[in-house]
Amino acid sequence: MLGGLDIRVLGPVELIGPQGRVALCGGGERTLLARLGLSVGQAVARAALIDALWPDAAPATAVKTLRSHLARLRGRLREAGLADLIATRGGDYALHAPRDAVDAARFETLTTSGRAVLASGDAQAAVEALRTGLALWHGEALADCRPGPWQHAEATRLGEARLAATEDLLTAQLALGGHATAIGELKFLVSQHPFRERLWELLMLALYRSGRQADALTAFQRARTTLIDELGIEPGRELRRLEAAILTADSALELPPHPDQTMPRASGPAVPRQLPADNSGFIGRHRHLQELDALLPRNGDGGDPFPQAVVISAIAGTAGIGKTTLALHWAHQIANRYPDGQLYVNLRGFDPQAPMETGQALHDFLRALGMDPQIIPTTDEAKASLYRGLLADRRMLIVLDNARDTDHVRPLLPASPTCLVIITSRNRLDSLTARDGAHRLILDLLTTDEAVALLATRLGHQRVAAEPDAVADLIDRCARLPLALSIAAARATTHPHLPLSRLVDDLADERTRLDTLDLGDTDLDLRTVFSWSYHTLTPQAARLFRLLGVHPGPDISLYAAANLTSLHISQARSLLNELTRAHLLEEHASNRYRFHDLLRTYAIEQATDDEPEPQRRAAMRRVLDYYVHTSYAAALVLAPHWEPIPLDTPQTALTAARRLGDRVAQACAHRLLGSAYTRLGRNDALDLQRALTLCRELGDRTGQARIHHALGWVREQQGRHDEALTHAQHALDLFHATGHRAGEARALNQVGWCHARLEHYPQALTHCQHALHLLRDLGDRTGEALALDSLGYAHHRLGHHLQAITHYQLSLALWRHLGSQYEEAQALHHLGDTFHATGNHPDAQDAWQHALAILDRLGHSDAAQIRTKLTLSA
Repeated sequence: MLGGLDIRVLGPVELIGPQGRVALCGGGERTLLARLGLSVGQAVARAALIDALWPDAAPATAVKTLRSHLARLRGRLREAGLADLIATRGGDYALHAPRDAVDAARFETLTTSGRAVLASGDAQAAVEALRTGLALWHGEALADCRPGPWQHAEATRLGEARLAATEDLLTAQLALGGHATAIGELKFLVSQHPFRERLWELLMLALYRSGRQADALTAFQRARTTLIDELGIEPGRELRRLEAAILTADSALELPPHPDQTMPRASGPAVPRQLPADNSGFIGRHRHLQELDALLPRNGDGGDPFPQAVVISAIAGTAGIGKTTLALHWAHQIANRYPDGQLYVNLRGFDPQAPMETGQALHDFLRALGMDPQIIPTTDEAKASLYRGLLADRRMLIVLDNARDTDHVRPLLPASPTCLVIITSRNRLDSLTARDGAHRLILDLLTTDEAVALLATRLGHQRVAAEPDAVADLIDRCARLPLALSIAAARATTHPHLPLSRLVDDLADERTRLDTLDLGDTDLDLRTVFSWSYHTLTPQAARLFRLLGVHPGPDISLYAAANLTSLHISQARSLLNELTRAHLLEEHASNRYRFHDLLRTYAIEQATDDEPEPQRRAAMRRVLDYYVHTSYAAALVLAPHWEPIPLDTPQTALTAARRLGDRVAQACAHRLLGSAYTRLGRNDALDLQRALTLCRELGDRTGQARIHHALGWVREQQGRHDEALTHAQHALDLFHATGHRAGEARALNQVGWCHARLEHYPQALTHCQHALHLLRDLGDRTGEALALDSLGYAHHRLGHHLQAITHYQLSLALWRHLGSQYEEAQALHHLGDTFHATGNHPDAQDAWQHALAILDRLGHSDAAQIRTKLTLSA
C-alpha cells in the first residue's frame, strides 16, 4: 500500500493514512471516495460521480458542489500526509494509487488466489488465503454511502463475492476434515440463503462425513421442499447426484487422505487454524468489543510485554444471546496477533448430546498441535501436562466454546502468558473469575438500534425502513434476542414479497410464538435451545422457573418468589441464584428478578405441561395474597388518614357468597374477579361469562351492561373486534334502557372505538363525538380523555391529521391534569405518530422523546417500541 494508504469499502467507508484514520465528513465524501476507490487507476466520468452523489435528481449546482467535495477530499488526503492522489483529465477524474490500497481489490486478489490453490488441491493454503480475504470485511459493503442504483449494484456485487468466498472457504475446510465444526455455520447460511444449492450441498456433505447420513438426507428434503414451494423448480443435477451418493454411501464422499496423513511430519511445530468462519452479518456489540480489546497485551512493537499470567475472557449469557458469534468475531479480529495458531473446540456443554469429555478435547488439541496419535498419553492428567508443555512460550489463541462449568474448561487452560483464552458459557463461571482471574463479560439483549441494524442487514434497509411500526413490533416480540431476530429474519427472507406485519401477526399470540420461531432445525429452534439450559437445573430450581411463568408481573422480588413457591427466604434466594448463574433469570436490581418475554413464554409452557392446574392456582393465590397484605401494610404507613384498603378481595367474596347462597353477591364477585384477571392479562373471560349468566337469571340489566362493557374490552384485547363491537352495543343499549347516563357515555365511546378498530371510521366519529358531549356534561374527565383519544385515532386513520393532532393534544392536557403518567405517555406516542405522518419529523421526535422519558421512568415495556421508532426516523 502506498505510504500507509488504506481505502476501506467492505463495510462503512474509511480512509486510513500514515497517521491513522482520516475523518470523512458526511455521505457525500464517503460516496465520492468509494466511487473513485472501486475504480482505482481508472478514469471515472464526471457524470458517473454526479449520479453516485445524487441518485434521484442532481441539483443545478451539481458540478460546482462536486468540485467542492473533491477539494475537501484532496485537503483531507494532504492533512493525512498523503500526496494529491486525485487527478483531473477533462471531465474525468481518477484516483492514482496502487490497486491493493483498496480493501475490495485485496479481497478479490486473495479470493482469486484461494480458489486457484483450492483447485490445485492445496486446501490449507486456500483456507489461509480465503480467511485472510474475508477478514477484510467489517460490515455491509458501502454501508454509509448515499443509497442509489450505483451503491446498490456495487454492494450487491461485493456481497455476492463475499458469499461465494465463504462457500469456497467452507469447501476448503471440509477438504481438511473440518466437517463437524462447519455444520453450525452451514445451517445458519442455508437459513439466510435458502435458494443457494451449493450451500445445501456443503451442509449435506458435512453431515454425512460427521456420521449423520439421515440428517444429510433430511437436509436434501428441506432444500427440495424450499425450491419447489418458493420457486417451483426441482433441485439441480449436482444436488440430486449428491443425494444419490449419500443414499448408496458412495465411497467417493469420504474425506480423501490428506498429505499430512501419509507423509512424515515436517520439522517445526504445527500451526493449527481451527477457527470456524466469522459471521458475515455480525452487528453491534461495540462496547463489548472495546472491553475485550482492552484485555490485549501490547507487544512486538516496543510496547508493554506480555502479562505475567494467561489472559482469560469468559463470555456468558442466556441461550441465543450471541456468545459464540461475538467470541468468533473477536477471535478473527485478533487472530493475526497469535501467529502460532488458533485452537477451537465446541465442548457441547448445553447441547442435547452429552458434553464433550475434557480428555477428548485435550486429545483433539494435541493432534492439532502435531502430535502423533500413537504417542498421546492415555490419562487426562498426562494429556493436560503435555498440552501445557507444547503451548509454553507459543503465542496461541484458544477458543473454548459452550462450556458447561468451570471444571469443564480448567484442564484446557494453558500456563503460558503468551496465550489468550476465550470461553463461552451459559453459566457465569464464578469460580473461574475468582480463582483464575478470568475477565467475565456478560452479554445482554441487543439494544433497539442493534436489533434494527441486524434486521436491516438480513432483510435490506429499504424493507426495514418501509415498515417502521412492524419492525418495532417484531423486535419487541422477539425480545431483542439475536437468535430470535435471526430466525424471524430467515422466515421473512423466504417470503420477500410478504409485508413484515404478517410475520408480526403470526408472533402476536404468546401461546404459539415459539412455534412461529421454529425453522425445523434443532440448532435454530428456540424451544430446544432453551431446554438445554432448563434440563441442567436441579428439580427445585426447575420448579421455581416454571412457577415464575405463572407470575403476572414484569419482574418479581425475592420475597414474592418465596411466597410463590412457599419456601423460606434463604431457600428461595439459593434457587434464584441458581437460575441467574444459568442465565435463565436476571437480577436487574437488588433482590428483583426478571426474564425476557420468550423465556417467560417457555416457562409458561413448562408450567402448563408439568405443574397441575391446582398447584398453579395455589401458587397464584399465595403470591397475590402476599401482594395484597404488603400493599395494605404500605398504605397504612404511607397514608394512615386515607380510607383503609378493603381486604375482602373478589375471590374471598365469591367464596363467601357461594357459601351463603347469595346469587346477587356471586354475580358481583364474578364480575369483579373477571375484571381483575383481565387486568392481570388473563383474558379467558370465564368469570365474566358466569357473571353475565347470573345477571340474566336475576334480571339485573345494569349488571349485564357492566359485564358486556368488560367483555367488550376483553375481546378487543384478543383482536376479536366484531365480538367486541357486539358486546359494546349490548352495553350501550342496556345502559340507555336503565337510564345509567355515566355507563351510556362510556359505552358510546367503546362502540366508537370498536368501529374504528374495524375501520368503520364515520361511525366511530359519530359515536365518540356523542360520547364526548355526554362525558363533559357529566364531568367525567377520565372518560373525556379516553373519548378524545378515540377521536384522534379515527381522524388519523382518515387522514384528517390536523383534527387528530387537536384531539390528541386535548387528551394529553387532561391526562397531565389527572396525573395519569402512562396515559400521558400513550397520548404523546399517538401525537408523535400523527406528526410523523404529516412529515413533521422534529415535532414527532419531540413527542416520542417525552413519551420515552415517562415510560423509562415507569419501567414500562412500551418504551422499546418508541425507541425503535426514534431510531428509524433519525
